[in-house]
Formats: sequence, structure tokens, C-alpha cells
Amino acid sequence: MTNVDHGDPGDAPTVPPPLEEVANPARPSAAEEARTVAATTNVGTLASLTRDGDPWASFVTYGLLDGSPVLCVSQMAEHGRNLAHDPRASIAIVAPNPPADPLASTRITLAGYVYRPEGDELAAAREAHLAAVPAAHVYIDFSDFSLWVLRVQRVRWVGGYGRMDSATEESYAAATADPVTPHAGPAIEHLNADHADALRAMAQALGGFPDAKTVTCEGADRYGLDLRVTTPRGVAVTRVGYAEPLDSADQLRAATVTLTEQARALTGR
Repeated sequence: MTNVDHGDPGDAPTVPPPLEEVANPARPSAAEEARTVAATTNVGTLASLTRDGDPWASFVTYGLLDGSPVLCVSQMAEHGRNLAHDPRASIAIVAPNPPADPLASTRITLAGYVYRPEGDELAAAREAHLAAVPAAHVYIDFSDFSLWVLRVQRVRWVGGYGRMDSATEESYAAATADPVTPHAGPAIEHLNADHADALRAMAQALGGFPDAKTVTCEGADRYGLDLRVTTPRGVAVTRVGYAEPLDSADQLRAATVTLTEQARALTGR
């Protein structure tokens, strides 16, 4: 078997750079991406430490309290005893509906320490967990179960191959989950099925690929669209941003119409 370095793509497809400057490459920050991923599911893999200092991974459910994962854990579970002994922990969360290649999935790691909430925060944490995990009503008040909140101090976001970044505790706390991404599926399907010409015009005039032949939309968020572009030079991805960030998915249609009109005015189509 021959080792292949990152500098030698082997039989991997060539990724061509844009030929022109992307008009508006605005996209969510790593903190916003992380908050969005955390809000799109209720399951993750918790990493805790045993009394011997060994790493221990466990499948867990969680709710969110201002972006902080809220765990409901039994003391009979290994990870429950681990948290009681050492509060250092992290949780890895993978965005739902992964692509065919699992390593191309969007995922995050939230790391910090856990603590037991009290008073009003305990009530809020309980409500947050039950809102995300309704089935927990059966056991959340059992005497061996406890609520733990993960105080996030470090964030790592990976958006697939070659897309990754870190975020601070402060930026994560200040960020909000994207209001468009969770509801964008039908709109993306509609764009790809019925508006291929509009997507191609966007990529050619706004996305930096005037040689684009076929274009599909792969994602949408409050700032813009992710486009996959096929050119004679190979396959690439690009970004087409809206004039202004969106506040809800209801604004997505109007934003894409505006992008189409702008692109067609520039291409003369």
C-alpha cells in the first residue's frame, strides 16, 4: 500500500478556484454554526473521565439552556459517576441527515465542565431537557437521576472536509441558532428541481464561477446559499450571500428571487 500525502490528491477530483471575486461570501461564524448544530438534534456522545483518569464515551440525550447542554444522568451509569467525581467533560454532536461519507458531516465538540443547577436554574434546566427529550418525563424525577449543565468553555466546529474553526466561550454564548437552516429543506429541493437556470446565473455572476455549467444548492442559512458548481475545470463549492441576513425561513423565497434578479441583470439573461 502506497501512502498518499495531502499534497497529492491521487484520484480525487480537482477542486478549481473561483475565476472572479465572490460578490458576497457572508456565512455564519463558527459559534453560530455550533449553536445551530446543537439545536438541530437532542443526542450526542459525552466524554467523561473515570476515577482512574481514563476517557469514557457515552451516548446521551440533552436539552439546551441558553446553548448549554442539559443532561439527565443516572448515578447508576458509568458516566454519571464520572461526572460526580470529575466535572470536566465534552460532548460531540453530529448534525442529522449526514451525507454518504460520514466524514463529510457537520459536527461540533462542546467542552468545559458540568455543574448541578439549583433554584430557578434547576427548574429552567428541567424544562429545557423535557422540551428536547419528552420521554424523559418517565425518569427525570427518579432519585438516582440528576440534571447537569455543561458550561461550554471551548467550541470546535467541523463543516466537512477542509472546513473547520474554533469559537470562544463568549462568542458561543452570544450566538444564536440559525432560523433558516432547519426549515430550508423544501426550498432547496424546489430550487434544484425547478430553478437550475437561476442557480447557474447566481454562480456565474455572484459566486465567482462564470464558467459554471451545472449548479445545485446544497444549503441555506440566514446569510446565503451554498452552491455546488460543476465547471470544465472540475467541481467546486461557492457562496452566494443575500443583501441582508434573514430573520426567518419565510423570507427565503424573496431573498432567492432577489439574488436571481441581481444575477440575471449582471449576466444579461
